[in-house]
Amino acid sequence: MIVIENLVHKYRTPQSGEFAALKGVSLQIAKGEFVVIIGHNGSGKSTLAKHLNALLLPHSGRVLVNGIDTREKEKLWEIRQQVGMVFQNPDNQLIATTVEEDVAFGPENLGIPPAEIRRRVDEAMNSVGMSQYKTKAPHLLSGGQKQRVAIAGIVAMRPQVLVLDEPTAMLDPVGRAEVMETVFRLNREEGLTVVHITHFMEEAAHAHRVVVMEEGQIVMEGSPREIFAQVDRLKELRLDVPPMTELSATLRKEGVKISPDILTVEEMVVALCP
Repeated sequence: MIVIENLVHKYRTPQSGEFAALKGVSLQIAKGEFVVIIGHNGSGKSTLAKHLNALLLPHSGRVLVNGIDTREKEKLWEIRQQVGMVFQNPDNQLIATTVEEDVAFGPENLGIPPAEIRRRVDEAMNSVGMSQYKTKAPHLLSGGQKQRVAIAGIVAMRPQVLVLDEPTAMLDPVGRAEVMETVFRLNREEGLTVVHITHFMEEAAHAHRVVVMEEGQIVMEGSPREIFAQVDRLKELRLDVPPMTELSATLRKEGVKISPDILTVEEMVVALCP
C-alpha cells in the first residue's frame, strides 16, 4: 500500500541552518497492516507521517501511495483521498457546529451527492460509536469523543490508509482507550490500513509491526514481541517498554525463568501461575 524508498527530508532553521530530519528512510506497509512507529522526540516520526499523504514532499528518495508518487502534483487530490490523517490536538480538527456536520465536511468537499453523504456520515459515526451524539456541538464532547469524531470524518471519505500522529497524547486514560478501541476495530473489522505514531508502549504492543526511529533513521523493526523483548536496547534509545515486559526483564535478572517477550497482564499471570 505504501512504499518509502531512501526518503530524505531537510529543515532549515535560523539557529542551526539546514538539518536532515529523515536520513534515507525505507519502509513498506502492506494493505490492512497495523504499523506503529515509536521513537524519542525529534526522531523524525511526525515528519515521516506527513510524507504519507504529501503534506511534505521528499528532498530526495520517493514515497509511493498505492503506486502513486507523492511528487506528482496532478495526483495530489487522489493521494489525499486515499490517506487520511488525524493529529494530536482534537480541538484543531473540528470546524462545524454539530458532530454530523463535521463528519460530512470531507465528503462534501469531495463533491459526493447528498444522499451518499448522508449514508457515509451515518456509517462513519456508527463505526466509531458516536451516532448518539450526531446533533451535539463538538466543543461539548470529551477529548476522546472529539478524536473519535475526527476519525469518523476521515472514515467518511473512505480512505485506504489512516495515519494517526499521536492522537492520544492529550487524552486521559479513558479517552485513550476509547480512541484505540475504535482504531483497532477499524483495522480488524474493516481492513483499514493503520499507521500509528505513539509514545504509549501499551498501544504499540497491539500492532502487527513496530518501527523504531532514532535521529531520522529506522533503527529497529519487527513484531511487538521481537522489539519489546530487547529491553536494554530500547532503554539505550530512551524509550519505555510495556510494563509487563519490563517486569519480565526484572524477574529474569532475579533468576525467575520466564519468557522475555511477555506483553500483557494476562500473559504474565499465565507465565507465573501455569
